[in-house]
Amino acid sequence: MSADNEPMLARLEARWEGCKVTVRSLAQFRSLVPGLVLAVAIGIVATFVGRAVPVVGGPVPAVVVGALVGWLVRRRQGGGLGVLQSGVRFASSRVLQAAVVLLGAQLSIGEVLRIGGQTLPVMLTTLVVCLVAAWGIGRLLRVSDALRTLIGVGTGICGASAIAAVTPVIGAVSADVAYAMSTIFLCNIAAVFVFPLVGHALGLSQHAFGVFAGTAVNDTSSVVATATVYGRQATDTAVVVKLVRTLMIIPIVVGLAGLEARRTTREQSTSGDSAGRAGGIRIFRLVPWFLIGFLVVVFLRTVGLLPAAAAPALGSAATFLITCALAAIGISTDFSALRRAGFRPMLLGIILWVLVAATSLGVQAVFNQL
Repeated sequence: MSADNEPMLARLEARWEGCKVTVRSLAQFRSLVPGLVLAVAIGIVATFVGRAVPVVGGPVPAVVVGALVGWLVRRRQGGGLGVLQSGVRFASSRVLQAAVVLLGAQLSIGEVLRIGGQTLPVMLTTLVVCLVAAWGIGRLLRVSDALRTLIGVGTGICGASAIAAVTPVIGAVSADVAYAMSTIFLCNIAAVFVFPLVGHALGLSQHAFGVFAGTAVNDTSSVVATATVYGRQATDTAVVVKLVRTLMIIPIVVGLAGLEARRTTREQSTSGDSAGRAGGIRIFRLVPWFLIGFLVVVFLRTVGLLPAAAAPALGSAATFLITCALAAIGISTDFSALRRAGFRPMLLGIILWVLVAATSLGVQAVFNQL
């Protein structure tokens, strides 16, 4: 082979690699379409239902219809979602995260700092109560150390994200993760229905309910859904409180890593600077990208690069995306997995959920914030 042909062969190989990447990307996109289309269709129906019955709103019908559709699909598929799986997973995560970013258009940096500062005592108190109760009540219920840790951080911080972050640190097995996820998910769904009723019964203001939802509901999706049912101002407050609360993952993971290090071998404790740098990188990655995106949008709104006139449209788009994401979450509900989760871990999760909710309202009452 002559040297003159080598550049041409290199270009051909580069083009071939590019074609393979394109084909792979197209295949991945096509795998998302069925589940995404179904989630959006349910989201549209739920949005019209919410407009017809404003008290109910769009998110709740989206979860209910999605869960019903998911149950029917699983019966036909023999337990799985089939071709819907990829799109449903994408809608319940990425679409929801994009909606949270758009919600930043409703706020300024001053509002974020003000709300975060005002609610810090509530967040810290609920977190401490939850972790202590998880340790004590979990032992009384004879729930394993790893499982009660997962349920505790999931309830006290941010649901599935906290569970995912803590799992590799404590070396939890997949069965414990599944139990914890199922328990947290059950409480999330209950919160969407129960908390707005509690808020109206207690006559909570939009701000008070936003703090309540932001501190007492587990996953971001359920926080936003619960607050959206109550009102736009409650949603803005809940999102800020929830995102500030999410940052608690970092000190909790660092603390658990320190405790686990005492139980590990001498080889792990003498890993040196490289382990420290790796740990630092892992800790940095615990900060969700949508939190950064949310803060960027808040900054753009604060400095005027994002016009205030665009905020209502972006808020409406965020609400619709949330509705679609909750439809996907409903579709992904596996009722058989919830039954398999067992009684004692589920009981622990429910007790912690009630304690955190009561603590949130109690601390707000003490500080005259209700």
